[in-house]
Amino acid sequence: MNEKKLVGIDIGGTSIKLAFLTESGNINHKWEIATNKQEGGKHVISEIAASIFEKLEELHMERDQLIAAGVGAPGPVDTEKGLLFEAVNIGWPDDYPLSDLMETALNIPVAIDNDANCAALGEMWQGAGKGAKNMICITLGTGVGGGVINDGDIVHGSKGAAGEVGHITSVPHGGARCNCGKTGCLETVASATGIVRMAKEKMTDFEGDSKLKQQFAEQGTISAKDIFETASLGDSLAQETVHDLANYLGLALANVSVVLNPEKIVIGGGVSKAGDGLMTPLTTYFKKYAFKPVAENTEMVLAELGNDAGIVGAAWIAANKINYR
Repeated sequence: MNEKKLVGIDIGGTSIKLAFLTESGNINHKWEIATNKQEGGKHVISEIAASIFEKLEELHMERDQLIAAGVGAPGPVDTEKGLLFEAVNIGWPDDYPLSDLMETALNIPVAIDNDANCAALGEMWQGAGKGAKNMICITLGTGVGGGVINDGDIVHGSKGAAGEVGHITSVPHGGARCNCGKTGCLETVASATGIVRMAKEKMTDFEGDSKLKQQFAEQGTISAKDIFETASLGDSLAQETVHDLANYLGLALANVSVVLNPEKIVIGGGVSKAGDGLMTPLTTYFKKYAFKPVAENTEMVLAELGNDAGIVGAAWIAANKINYR
């Protein structure tokens, strides 16, 4: 008997991650393809379908083994209507009927959600949040993504914008402009791009010895990784920058946590690769700002699934939001 499979699809602006998973959430096969943004992204869905069908042939699987698909989409979504409100990184028009188009292409039921929400669900199902029914998942990358889980399910809010932790106002006066149009968002001070900007700003007035400042002078560029590495070596400019990030993020998470009272806060994304260099000061600031019962009962952990979180979470919505059985 051929085992039934779920399809997890995580659509990004550069690449699309795909996987076949068991109904219990284990990845059997995963791969990725480039995101074809030509002609307003009109070929993306057909290329996803073609890649899935090619993979089935390669693995000697039948199409009827696929029972449902979940899609993580790069933008705010209407999960009930299956619409993607906007996807500026791909070029699709607003209110794009992603679910219907994908169902037609794959000929199986499809559910969609925001990619950050899928990452949070993936960590809840098979990752660092396993077993937690109330948790916050933060992704620190080029921007700051977030997903909030309450009682074992993602929180969407009235317009699908719940969990957009990256757009909490963290610098109310004189903050940097965010891509969303506001100024002072958490994303401007807690993302990879944000920490680099803060370090460069500090260099203007910093007069002591700094390997980080010297590196920027010699190479004309620095990365978030450079900042954490030099901080670990005792560079005071880098350490000050890391503590600023941890302070802003710790405060934001403390305020969110007093509303949700999560069991776990899961930290992922490229910046999280700093490990203890991030988590130690972040935990300190979180405990400083959090309401005591929250601070004492919230576990802050690093994400475990990495780039697989989105496809695992997409499979979760396929398994739990579609009545295919």
